[in-house]
Amino acid sequence: MKTIKNVLLITIILFNITLHAQEAYKVKVIGKGAPVLLFPGFTCTGEVWKDVVSELSKTNECHIFTFAGFGGVPAIEKPWLPKIKEGIEGYISKNSLEKATLIGHSLGGSLALWLATEDQYNFNKVIVLDALPSVGALMMPNFKSEHVVYDNPYNKQMLEMDAENFEKQAVQFATGMSLNKEKHDQIKTWILEADRKTYVYGYTDLMKLDLREDIAKIKVPVFILGATHPFGEENAKRTYTEQYKNLSNYSIEYVKDSAHFIMYDQPEYLIKTIKSELK
Repeated sequence: MKTIKNVLLITIILFNITLHAQEAYKVKVIGKGAPVLLFPGFTCTGEVWKDVVSELSKTNECHIFTFAGFGGVPAIEKPWLPKIKEGIEGYISKNSLEKATLIGHSLGGSLALWLATEDQYNFNKVIVLDALPSVGALMMPNFKSEHVVYDNPYNKQMLEMDAENFEKQAVQFATGMSLNKEKHDQIKTWILEADRKTYVYGYTDLMKLDLREDIAKIKVPVFILGATHPFGEENAKRTYTEQYKNLSNYSIEYVKDSAHFIMYDQPEYLIKTIKSELK
């Protein structure tokens, strides 16, 4: 009888873990070869990697993620970002991907760094596109993670903002994040399609995340691509040098003529560089 109870308990636990992982993300697998996990930026779907995947999937098994609350994937309760990380950890364990390469843009890059700080993984490499260990420290003077809370006037304003003003803001963001005008509408659409609470509270989670000390634990090589627009290469260098000073094993390239969406502003360069890094 005790054995039956134990089996039932294990089954329930495994079911809950699987359910949680399914809620945290949607994933598409394309190609064969050494595994690569691709994490999109905030509000984006896995489609942001479309051109990259079309090339990488010729030589690699690409696992392309879209996170809960974005691109039609059902939203989850907060804290959003820790649950995303937990869900991906379950996916890595289930599919024996502890030695995969992680590629992340923006939020996805910060998430890749976070995963790489954990002892149980021996990832091949981490490749981050325009991503930082602490977005909050970039945005706030005298930043302290514990001061970032869900209940604040800005979040209240964002939650209550009407559709017209929210779209105007989305247009501004899209315009500033890519020099490729043909991609502005797609970026805007992803913002508008995002679950509003995820958009607000999920970004709070990102602002709260501070890996500047923890990246010292990362043992695998990290390759960073930093956009230089709109503030210029010297400003980018100062920011990246300060934020990554505790990471011992990394190399960085600064991408000229590119804003935040490097995959849209410099697609050929990006694909060539990623393929080179994977070799």
